[in-house]
Amino acid sequence: MTRSRFPSAPPVTVGAVIALTGIVPLPLSARQVLAGADGSQFVVRGGLLWDGTGDGARPNPGVLIANGTIMAVGVDVSALSSDVARLDLPDDAFVMPGLFDLHAHYAVDLFGEGRVDEYTVNPVLFLANGVTSTFPAGEVDPAEARRGRERIARGEIPGPRIYSSGPYWGTARPGWRPDAMTPDSIRAEAEYWALHGARGFKAKGIRPEQLRVIIDVAHEHGLTVTGHLDSGFRGSVNPADAIRMGIDRIEHFLGGEALPAARSAYASLEALDLDDVTAAAQIRDQALLFLDHGAYFDATLSAYGYFADREPEVFGYWADELGFLTPYARSVVESRLPRAPLEQFRRIYYVKRRTVKAFYDAGGGDHLTLGTDHPSWGEFWSGFGAHRELHAMVRAGIPNAAALRAATINAARAFGVSGRLGTVEPGKYADLLILRGNPLTDIRATRSAYRVVKAGRAYDPVALFESVRGKMGPASVAEADWWKGNTRLGR
Repeated sequence: MTRSRFPSAPPVTVGAVIALTGIVPLPLSARQVLAGADGSQFVVRGGLLWDGTGDGARPNPGVLIANGTIMAVGVDVSALSSDVARLDLPDDAFVMPGLFDLHAHYAVDLFGEGRVDEYTVNPVLFLANGVTSTFPAGEVDPAEARRGRERIARGEIPGPRIYSSGPYWGTARPGWRPDAMTPDSIRAEAEYWALHGARGFKAKGIRPEQLRVIIDVAHEHGLTVTGHLDSGFRGSVNPADAIRMGIDRIEHFLGGEALPAARSAYASLEALDLDDVTAAAQIRDQALLFLDHGAYFDATLSAYGYFADREPEVFGYWADELGFLTPYARSVVESRLPRAPLEQFRRIYYVKRRTVKAFYDAGGGDHLTLGTDHPSWGEFWSGFGAHRELHAMVRAGIPNAAALRAATINAARAFGVSGRLGTVEPGKYADLLILRGNPLTDIRATRSAYRVVKAGRAYDPVALFESVRGKMGPASVAEADWWKGNTRLGR
């Protein structure tokens, strides 16, 4: 969309000027909304603006927002009515598009007895971290996921945009029987989910003939497909073959000839030697296959680091994440810590860094997206994971601006929603992350959310965090069974 759709801003009457500096967090009853709760018009001005379209930031001239939409960028504030609310930012503020997590698990497993989807605390944690759009990439409990989306839509809890994925497609889904899932049965079920709110599909542990049907149905309904695939080993699908089928995104590893079908992808990946000329050429060729077919790579770099040695710079705490657990749940989680690192995943974590850099160097910067992929066991939360993923990208050698684009406009394009999301431009939805500090010079500044705007509503992250502190998990042993997926979901 272009600015011409909005030739002039409609007159509105709102309260007095709102100065954000030093504002006291609002109580939960107000849902921590600082402006825009009624669709009213306001302008965000001050600090620097990175609109997502280039590498550099510029002084923020004013972003005019009304009815959840960015009306104009570069506003003559003096020409606005004195009644238009103004969110005046401090000099060190940095305004950018809200983050988009394309592998945003809402699943938790606090007892080690099976995952459940949690849609009360998790949505708030995502939003407070500036993640304004999410794709769960496989729902453990689609009915619970739907209830969570409905609660956000009704305004019962604040949260990001959640684009439903429906259930997993493949052996990652409990009860999936590969031989019984014929192309006809898969088509019927995929059409059901496409007509009942799914916005994309996720395949994991799927056979080639099954994946072809999923892609066909998705594209017939204007949806995208992503996949956690393998190497072709034992009837699995290599990402190279999936790309030729028309898959939209690939999770975790690039695939191709560097991951031969003679052994599993994990076995090949942990042994991959990118100093070997042949291996390096295979990775480059696979990267070019992505570009030739318009496929996107959701690297999920940090996902493997949680299971490895947890590189301190990336995985160290900057907030009390354990503090979001109830006292009882925290005692359960801490009794299972520390977790022993997995040597295989440690090797994969560092190999993946080099493959991501190779993908970028082959011209894949515009095809790189952000995904966290962290079903939580209570020690870390996915909402914070977006910042760890950005940091891991930069440590891999990705330029800061390119990493930020992976988390904003690239993700929006990969999901087919870049017409309304991913940049700060007129006609886009008003989803903003406002920071204290400049992530173009220090990527860790994304951890310092000052304000978050989603759909034209400005939130105080501190108040959001405080509203859910101590609320994740069961309050006592009497409530524990709901949190045990193997028990509650009958696995």
